[in-house]
Amino acid sequence: MSDVPSMNVDELQAALADGATSVDVTRAYLDRIAAADGELGAYLHVDPEAALARAAEMDSAGTRGTGLTGIPIALKDVVVTEGVPTTSGSKILEGWKPPYDATVAARLKAAGTVLLGKTNMDEFAMGSSTENSAYGVTRNPWDPQRIPGGSSGGSSAAVAGGLAPWAIGTDTGGSIRQPAALTGLVGHKPTYGSVSRYGLIAFSSSLDQAGPMARTVLDAALLHEAIGGYDPLDSTSIDAPLPVLAEAARRGAEGSLAGLRVGVVRELGGEGHADGYEDGVLTSFGAAVARLEAMGAEVREISCPAFDLALAAYYLIAPSEASSNLARFDGVRYGLRVGDDGARDLDEVMALTREQGFGPEVKRRIILGTYALSSGYYEAYYGQAQKVRTLISRDFSAAWDGRNGDGVDVLVSPTTPTVAFPLGARVDDPIAMYAADLCTLPASLAGVPAISVPCGLSEGLPVGFQIMAPALADDRCYRVAAALEAALTDERGDRGFLDQLAARAATTEGAA
Repeated sequence: MSDVPSMNVDELQAALADGATSVDVTRAYLDRIAAADGELGAYLHVDPEAALARAAEMDSAGTRGTGLTGIPIALKDVVVTEGVPTTSGSKILEGWKPPYDATVAARLKAAGTVLLGKTNMDEFAMGSSTENSAYGVTRNPWDPQRIPGGSSGGSSAAVAGGLAPWAIGTDTGGSIRQPAALTGLVGHKPTYGSVSRYGLIAFSSSLDQAGPMARTVLDAALLHEAIGGYDPLDSTSIDAPLPVLAEAARRGAEGSLAGLRVGVVRELGGEGHADGYEDGVLTSFGAAVARLEAMGAEVREISCPAFDLALAAYYLIAPSEASSNLARFDGVRYGLRVGDDGARDLDEVMALTREQGFGPEVKRRIILGTYALSSGYYEAYYGQAQKVRTLISRDFSAAWDGRNGDGVDVLVSPTTPTVAFPLGARVDDPIAMYAADLCTLPASLAGVPAISVPCGLSEGLPVGFQIMAPALADDRCYRVAAALEAALTDERGDRGFLDQLAARAATTEGAA
């Protein structure tokens, strides 16, 4: 089955229903990983024997070709998996094998998926390029000299390079949407609290969300439905029904957006706010907005002034929560332990373990967060950042509600200000690196759903289009994204630049 790496999930489902086996499909991906991952660095852990055994189990279950049964998947290494190494990209957790599954992993296992492996990531999800991993960089399948985005860069490279049909990422400030945009994928950040955080190694507890990364909008919706819904093990989980997402994607693919009200966010690349945005990104974005209008959407510009403050607010709130969450990594209970020779007390062992176990970016954010929470500075920094967060949420509410009934149904923007930049280009400039998430941060801070869908190419590299909707209106994101995807397909009678992904995935040479 040499064509497997170029198939979408719905095509794999049809193949399995028509007689293909999960073992054959899984082996095809494992062969692809063996051939290409030495160059891409998408995976941190792959166990071929375990994957093939799981596939054989699914083949014998008698439900092959239904639902997700027998479909391989990759998980970002921040998702805890029972008995499978889980490092969060950090030396401090090297070799740790958790005794339990995260809810996301458990639900995928119950759905019958086959775990291909755990994907590389920026350490503790702190980064925008997957250059902060303690285990080496990940490369973009479109150009191996460029970043695949971050922190879910291993997941994006695996899917874009044909090393997995889809993957789970996590999004704290844009870590699903940004890498999806830079590798030509669909990536969705669910409404905060609608996908369980139980068993996700925490970075920022009020922001972290797991979500799908896939080649098509329908595939992303199918994966989202499998992992979403209330979980009593997560105290922030929303006890409300999950919207019907796959059906929303199918409706959107029919192509009509008549009556849909679309707001183009002025502060995210609009007039007077375009500094740092590449011309090619804005051109592709503008063309995509025109396509929505041609499908019947009512488009107008919306101002959200507090969005200009999102970057500063995020880089106080997220590090502050990280400084608390990462205190649990002390070299005592699990993971790395340095200096335990009997001559040092516990405080010295902890200090040595953290010095050697945490990388530079993690240390930077712990120090920043601890300072922001310290006595005398808490209100000036963390407190003010939380007030800005409230203003951002109010800007979203004002956009949905409008004045005199002139609100909008969705807000749109570029997903990223630029296409994928070269490896090493921003490692010595944290501010420039942080700016890669400029467009994705507002939705994260407000907890609303947002999706990135490919909308074109700039200088031969993918551009992402971001769609944001009110809380629990994830189905609206999928509907609009699927409509745009369909428009790009129909325009040329094929999938146009989207088919370049499948062509690259079908051959080792295309991705390595």
